Amino acid sequence: MKLVHVFDAYCGWSHGFSDTLREVVARHPELEVEVVSGGLFTGERRVPVREFGYVQGANAKISELTGAAFGDAYDRLIADGSFVMDSEDAARGIAALRQAAPDRVAELAPALQRAFYVDGLSLSEPATYRKVAEAAGLDADAVVAAFEAPGSRAAAEADFRRSAQLGVTAFPTLLAVDDDRVTVLARGHATANEVDRRLASLVA
Repeated sequence: MKLVHVFDAYCGWSHGFSDTLREVVARHPELEVEVVSGGLFTGERRVPVREFGYVQGANAKISELTGAAFGDAYDRLIADGSFVMDSEDAARGIAALRQAAPDRVAELAPALQRAFYVDGLSLSEPATYRKVAEAAGLDADAVVAAFEAPGSRAAAEADFRRSAQLGVTAFPTLLAVDDDRVTVLARGHATANEVDRRLASLVA
């Protein structure tokens, strides 16, 4: 059995789930963790943030429920409403980080979300991946090259297909996958204890 975390780096609820993911992974070092980008803002949904009028209210609720931080730099980034969240770019970045450190992607995905939601850095900019890679002690040049490589787009599309094949319709969704059996452990928001109880019921 392994854990599959399907998220979107531009999803506030996914950002709010970071602490739960970190705790679940720490409690279960025996379980492999696969991280999949879901593709929330692609195609016609790739529009200026002003078209999503609910962003600030939703973030306040996320912060209240999960304790997740939303930084001043992030507030400045989206203040005039012109910023465009492009989930394909974010998925390319996750793929680049995954390529550099496949066994650390459950740690790197939340780090990437902090870069956006706390530090106010665009996930479409190579410099953002350089900063995240350097902070994690990775080869930053290799990560940036992977992000900019033509193959990164195919990797993003593969993630979006994987998300769809798993039947995920909301982010984040944490799954337990055991051969052909797929069990939802969390969708949107859950505590580590709630996830643990659902995991325990699978192996009882």
